[in-house]
Amino acid sequence: MEAKTKVWLAEEGKPLIGAGKVELLKAIDEERSLRKACMKMDISYKHAWNVLNKISERLGKDVVTTVRGGKDQGTFLTDEGRRLIEEYEMNRKFINNTMEDEGSWENLGLAISARNKILGKVISVEKDGIVGKVRIEIEPTALTSVITSEAIDRLDIKEGDEVFAIIKSTEVLIGKKMKEG
Repeated sequence: MEAKTKVWLAEEGKPLIGAGKVELLKAIDEERSLRKACMKMDISYKHAWNVLNKISERLGKDVVTTVRGGKDQGTFLTDEGRRLIEEYEMNRKFINNTMEDEGSWENLGLAISARNKILGKVISVEKDGIVGKVRIEIEPTALTSVITSEAIDRLDIKEGDEVFAIIKSTEVLIGKKMKEG
C-alpha cells in the first residue's frame, strides 16, 4: 500500500490550479497553440479558454497571451503562467517527498484520525509569492504546513509562536501502526 496526495494552489481560499490545469499550461507551452494543446489533452477549446480565464481572473494577471496572424502567431505562456507552473511543481515535489518520508509521521507516534490538533512551535516562516511554508516543531520532529502567504500575514505567524497544526482528513491520508505478531 502507498500514500497518494493531491496538490493544488489556492487564492483567497478558492482553488486556483491543480494537476490538470498545470498540464494544460505545459501543453500550451509545448505546442505554442491552444487548439493543439486541447487536441493533445482531449479537451474542448471552449473549456480550456474558460479554465484559463478563471485562473487569470482569480490572479488578476493573464497566464497566456495570444498572437494572431503572421508567422509568430499562437498562444504563449506569460511570465505569470510559467511562475504558476514552477510554484505548483515546487509544492507538489515538497509534499510528495514529505508523504514518502514515513519516518516523519511515525516519529510523531500519531494514530491519525479525521482531525488532529497538535500544539507546536514555529521554527521558520518562508513566504514566496502566493504560497508560504511554516515549519512547526512537534517533539521529536517537525512538520511543514504549506499555506498562502496571505494566511501567514493574516494570522501574524512568526518564528517562536506557539501554534496548532490542525490536520484535516480531507487533506491527509489515514495511517495506523500495524500490530506485531
